[in-house]
Amino acid sequence: MVVLRRETKVRARALQLLYAWEVQHRPSVETVVEGLQSQGRQLPEGEAAVRLVESVAARVEILDDDIAAAAENWRLSRIGMVERNILRLGLHELLETDVPAKVVIDEGVRLAQWFAGEKAPGFVNGVLDALARRHGRL
Repeated sequence: MVVLRRETKVRARALQLLYAWEVQHRPSVETVVEGLQSQGRQLPEGEAAVRLVESVAARVEILDDDIAAAAENWRLSRIGMVERNILRLGLHELLETDVPAKVVIDEGVRLAQWFAGEKAPGFVNGVLDALARRHGRL
């Protein structure tokens, strides 16, 4: 049995919330959470995940511009929604927290392995690495 760290659970829940937020055309994060709760869905690690999603959503345009610049030969609109949200989470952590860059990248790759396609982990690794270097974190 694999025991996940609380931080990993928070990131996974935040990714799910960001996905729901984007699918619903970016309503308030509160609206997304209320919608999920009204369907009887529990949000373990929810409070920390909601705070993280609110921070990402508040800066999404800035994050997206930076991601687009680092994802060479990829338009942001061509990056899958799951991968795009993993990159947003990772870049937010690189810019706004003291989490070591290698941990941010490893966690992004792990989320890509769990939630995205076969090629996603390598793509996420490459873009987060480029972002960490661009921001002087590696």
